[in-house]
Amino acid sequence: MTAKILENEKNTVKMELRIPKDDFQDAMNQAYKKNKKHFTIQGFRKGKAPRKVIEAHYGKGVFLEDAIEIAFPKVYKDALDETKIEAVTRPELKKVDEVNDDGAVFIVEVGVKPEVKLGEYKGAEISPLEADVKDEAVDAKLKEMQNQNARIITEDDAEAKEGDTVVIDYEGFADGEAFEGGKAEGYSLELGSHTFIPGFEEQLIGVKAGDEKEVKVTFPEEYHAEDLKGKEATFKVKVIEVQVKELPALDDEFAKDVSEFDTLDELKKDTAEQLAKEQKRQRKIDAETKAIDRAIETSELDVPDLMVQEEIDQNMENMEKQMQGQGITLDDYLKYTGSTKEDFRNTMKPDAEKNIKAELVLAAIAEAEAIEATDEEMDKEIKQYADAFNHEFEAYKKTLDDRMKEYIGANVKRRKTIDFLVENATQTEAASESAEA
Repeated sequence: MTAKILENEKNTVKMELRIPKDDFQDAMNQAYKKNKKHFTIQGFRKGKAPRKVIEAHYGKGVFLEDAIEIAFPKVYKDALDETKIEAVTRPELKKVDEVNDDGAVFIVEVGVKPEVKLGEYKGAEISPLEADVKDEAVDAKLKEMQNQNARIITEDDAEAKEGDTVVIDYEGFADGEAFEGGKAEGYSLELGSHTFIPGFEEQLIGVKAGDEKEVKVTFPEEYHAEDLKGKEATFKVKVIEVQVKELPALDDEFAKDVSEFDTLDELKKDTAEQLAKEQKRQRKIDAETKAIDRAIETSELDVPDLMVQEEIDQNMENMEKQMQGQGITLDDYLKYTGSTKEDFRNTMKPDAEKNIKAELVLAAIAEAEAIEATDEEMDKEIKQYADAFNHEFEAYKKTLDDRMKEYIGANVKRRKTIDFLVENATQTEAASESAEA
C-alpha cells in the first residue's frame, strides 16, 4: 500500500502517501540531473559534481522538493486508485513526515466529492416562457431610438431641464480646501443621468448659460476616496452652455433613417418581434435560475472548503486577467476600493459555494434521471467548437482527446439536465408577477 487515510471529515480527506524506495531514488536522481548545473563545488567543473558531494555540502534535502514533485503524480494516482477516493480538488501538501533511503512519507489533504441527498427538484414555479410584449414596451423602445437620433441644439436663453445637457466648469471644496479630482472645465453633464454625486444634478435644473452657482452635496459613505466619504462639499459651478435635444418626428421618414424599413408600422412590428425574442430569452434564463435554485434549496450537501477556495482562486485569476486587459492590477483595484485581498475573497465566497452546489446537484439529478449525452448531441456540440475555430468537423473531432470529449459530454449533460428541470417546472402568472415586483 502506498496510501493510508488518516482523517475523513466534512468531505476533506487527509492521507499519508509513501513513495517506495526505488521510485524515490529514481525521482531524487532525476531532480539531481535537473539541477546539478546550478551547483559549483571546489574540485569539480560546474555541473559535474556527483549527487552525494552536493548533498554533503548543501544537505540531503537539497533535491527533495523537486523529487517529490517528480514522484508525486504517480504515487497520488495510485493512492486514489487504492482508496477509491473521488477527489474534487487539487491535493495540498501539508508536511513531509519522513525521508530516508527507504523512501519518503508525506501528508496531503484533498477535497472529495460530497454526497448529495436530492430533494424535490421538480415543480419549481416559473414565469410563462412565451413572450408577452406590451404596446408600452414598444413605445418606450421607439422613444429610446428617438433620443439616440436627437439633434443637440445650443440655446442661449434656455433654462436647463431634466434630459438637457449642461456644459460646465466646476471646482469642489471640502473643509474649505479644494480636493484632488474635484475640478474640470468644459464638462458635459446630462441632467438626470445620475452620473454625479447624488443631489448635484438636481441643483442645476433651471440654470442658464452664463450662470454661476454653488452646489452643496454630501459624499456617500461608500465613496471610493477615503478622505471624502460622508463629507459635505461645495462645488463652484459656471454654466457655459445649455444643450437641448430636438427629437425627430416618429413617422415613415424616421423609420427609413434608422432602419431598413420604409414605414413606421414595419419598424414597430420588427421592434415588437425583437423585444419578444429578448423577453423570451430572458424568461428562459430566469426559469433556469429558479429551477436550479429550487433543486439546490431542497437538496442536502456539505461543500468542502477546499472546493470553495479553489473556485475562488480560479475566479480571482480570471478577474486579474480581465483587469490586466483594462490596464489595471488587482492591487490597484483593492487600493481604489479600500479593500484587502482577504476581504475580496470573502465577498466571492457565497457565489463560489452556490456555483459548486449547482454543479454537484445537477450532476446528481443527471444520474438520478439517467440523462446522458447521445452521439448525435456530442457531434452537434463538437461541430460548434469546430465552427468557432474555423476547422473542418471530422478533422477537428479526431484531434479531441478523452479529457476534452469528457468535458464536452459534461456540458451537454448539464444543459439537458437544466432543460429537464425547466420542462418539469410549473408555469404560473404568480411567479411572473413576483419576478416583476
